[in-house]
Amino acid sequence: MFELPVYNRDGKEIERIQIDEAVFGSHIRPALLKQAIVMFHANQRQGTVRTKSRGMVRGSTRKIYRQKGTGNARMGANRTVVRKGGGVAFAKKTRDFSQRMPKKQKQAARNSAILAKIKSDDALVIDQLSLEQPRTREMVTTLSNLKIDRSCLVATGSYDLNIYKSFRNIPRVDVLSSEQLNAGAITNHRKLLFTREALESLIQLSSSASVGNKD
Repeated sequence: MFELPVYNRDGKEIERIQIDEAVFGSHIRPALLKQAIVMFHANQRQGTVRTKSRGMVRGSTRKIYRQKGTGNARMGANRTVVRKGGGVAFAKKTRDFSQRMPKKQKQAARNSAILAKIKSDDALVIDQLSLEQPRTREMVTTLSNLKIDRSCLVATGSYDLNIYKSFRNIPRVDVLSSEQLNAGAITNHRKLLFTREALESLIQLSSSASVGNKD
């Protein structure tokens, strides 16, 4: 069991909640965590780059000028890679860099990432972040009160447009709902800020998944 303090938006601790490590897999799984991080970065690669090889460039295959007697260096067709407008040597082709992992492995990697943040004291819980309208200044003040001055991932219980708009202009801060959390996004930020609703939702999801695995 470990305890996490719950703060209000003024940065004051209002209570502490106890969480069983077994909910997040009991221990960190480095190999699985690395696999999930590699997949996260690979899936962000577009792979849409494409250049024309010599065979794709439009033009004649006729030799530009005769081999000898002109005083120039020998030269072949105008599509050669050494001439302007010619093809590209070892031309790049479109590729699909995406990777996949089984659902249970992704959940286990996510839990390992959360457990790593908790054990390194980089996870915080805030009582609530509800807003009637977007207020970026209020969110900047809240992060300052919580002494978060590095990159941060904010986990909410569900998608909230006002919270998203309030955080989107703050550098190095991203917002995801508890269902969207993944190992790559968690490890890509120094701090992990849960709303109470998000943490309770995540504990429920992890507990139901572990029960399903036992069955």
